[in-house]
Amino acid sequence: MPKILIVEDEPDIAFGLKEDLTRHGYEVETVSDGETAIHCIEEKAWDLILLDVMLPGMDGFEVCEELRRSSVRTPIIMLTAKVHEAEKVLGLDLGADDYITKPFSPRELRSRINAVLRRTSEEFSGTYVFGDCEVDFDRGEVRRNGAAIDISAQEFRLLTTFVHCRGRVMSRDQLIDAAWGHDTFVTDRVVDTHVWNLRKKVEPVPAEPRYISSVRGMGYRFEG
Repeated sequence: MPKILIVEDEPDIAFGLKEDLTRHGYEVETVSDGETAIHCIEEKAWDLILLDVMLPGMDGFEVCEELRRSSVRTPIIMLTAKVHEAEKVLGLDLGADDYITKPFSPRELRSRINAVLRRTSEEFSGTYVFGDCEVDFDRGEVRRNGAAIDISAQEFRLLTTFVHCRGRVMSRDQLIDAAWGHDTFVTDRVVDTHVWNLRKKVEPVPAEPRYISSVRGMGYRFEG
């Protein structure tokens, strides 16, 4: 029985979500603010977090950022009434796995929950080593020469995509679908910027990449 924590400050919405998800076989608890949510997540293992953006005190973006900074890798779906694409991208960049915009149907939410749980259950476990880098999928961490490096959640997701598809040429559209989400608007420039930032962290000489190479007119290929 998957365990879900709902972080939602509107009692009626929280109650409705809990009732529906419990009826469909999930174990559900609710909290109404970010500080309490972080405490609950530290104290208990969860399979998924439904995180509202608009919360009293810490908002959902701050909660998400704090959890990922603390190496909490529990999948997060953000619940938002906001419709601006930049805010959705911000949530994904901070480490959210998906988002859903209010109002939404219970059926759509359950579908997204199942998709995220299925996707995360299929993700890598253990470690992958290339050059002097070690990618620790269980901890969501990258180490060079044994020392953890500062890498954002989105950069880690992009590197995971490269490792999973190593040897293949990946177009920017394919990288967006895999690392950001197929329904997210991200420009080619954003992809290129994240690739360059990633190169600076994992390549011996970023300007002459050994692992993440550009394929002219096509995209990128990881050859770790």
